[in-house]
Amino acid sequence: MSVNQIVTKAEAIQRALLVQIETNGISVELLNEFTELVESAGLDVVGTITSSRRIHDAHFFVGKGKVDEITQQAIQLNADVIIFNHSLSPAQERNLEKQINVRVIDRVGLILDIFAQRARSYEGKLQVELAQLQHLSTRLIRGWTHLERQKGGIGLRGPGETQLETDRRLIGQRIKMINRRLNKVRKQRLQSRQQRQKNEMPVISLVGYTNAGKSTLFNYLTGADVEAADQLFATLDPTLRRLQTKSGRTAILTDTVGFIRDLPHDLIESFQATLEEVREADLLIHVIDVDQDQRQQRIDEVNRVIEIINAANVPQIEVYNKIDIHPEMKARFETPVQGPVARIWLSSVTGDGVEHLIAAIEKHLSQNIKPHILNLPMSAGHLRAKLFDIGAVRHEDVKKEGGWALEVELEEFRLHKLCEEASLDISKLQ
Repeated sequence: MSVNQIVTKAEAIQRALLVQIETNGISVELLNEFTELVESAGLDVVGTITSSRRIHDAHFFVGKGKVDEITQQAIQLNADVIIFNHSLSPAQERNLEKQINVRVIDRVGLILDIFAQRARSYEGKLQVELAQLQHLSTRLIRGWTHLERQKGGIGLRGPGETQLETDRRLIGQRIKMINRRLNKVRKQRLQSRQQRQKNEMPVISLVGYTNAGKSTLFNYLTGADVEAADQLFATLDPTLRRLQTKSGRTAILTDTVGFIRDLPHDLIESFQATLEEVREADLLIHVIDVDQDQRQQRIDEVNRVIEIINAANVPQIEVYNKIDIHPEMKARFETPVQGPVARIWLSSVTGDGVEHLIAAIEKHLSQNIKPHILNLPMSAGHLRAKLFDIGAVRHEDVKKEGGWALEVELEEFRLHKLCEEASLDISKLQ
């Protein structure tokens, strides 16, 4: 069996029976999110089993009585797969499958499957496959009786090597190859970031819980056409676009993958190449869905992932999105009494309140504005006009010998860029 055969599902699974076991009572919000996750994977939810349990069973995760209930429900509902809204150990998955005689996957496997469906770019597919293989490498023993057979392969494997050992070796080789390819991607991204830094182009990253409306806001701000479906993980591959404010300032805006509760660690590790864009950003726009009962928990979860990827020190603006769903909510800008995080209430669908976000971005970018004295010759009339157009000129004197002496305030990288566009050497103007 090849690695591709191991990773690819043997047949399309349609009917899913869901299981959620909680230690502190069943949360309707978590159950709804779980159902939405399963539906995002293209599965048909035929039933849900919920229960409370103080301590999870080491053998089955649930008690023997609950296993019997799951088995009966799976038979009655003709379920193709049983999905647990929890992380199961390889042994627990194997024991449950053996007892119930139906395929069992956990929350991690479900999210990996969704990511595999949504990956479009070369980099995204590599990152998803890496996470799949890392997750699969601990579960090779599950369900495949041929893995325990001895098979000597002429020219393929050593004498007496088991199929299980062969599969592990093939997966290990594939993981090494993917890591090599991802290292090339990281180098390319590093070169791109270094070029942006050389041009002193600020980078702003959209982050947030999945389906918070990041892509819709990204499209509104940049005029892009990134897919913005009302489903979890609609965006997987990062997208970069130029963002130009009313004053003419330019930044790079990036749309990234959404986060979620208990995001698999394998995914965080595998998506380092993508998440580096977040870590290296100059500003994070944390998009939050106002229409959630567990809004604060989702904010905390996003910030937890931001901490994991070492981006906690990047400045943040909190954007409370989807106020169009609640007529009583008004677009507004808030500066909390405690903490530096600005809060903006807006609708990325109607655009109501987006002007507050643009103003906050302008304010952040203006922190890098510095005063400059320029002595422009008569031939630099176009540059002079541009500086006036973007509101950078604070004072002007007309020189007797011709030309202008200008006092301007703007970012140094923008001044360099404007001079380059005008084919002028800035060192000769100052």
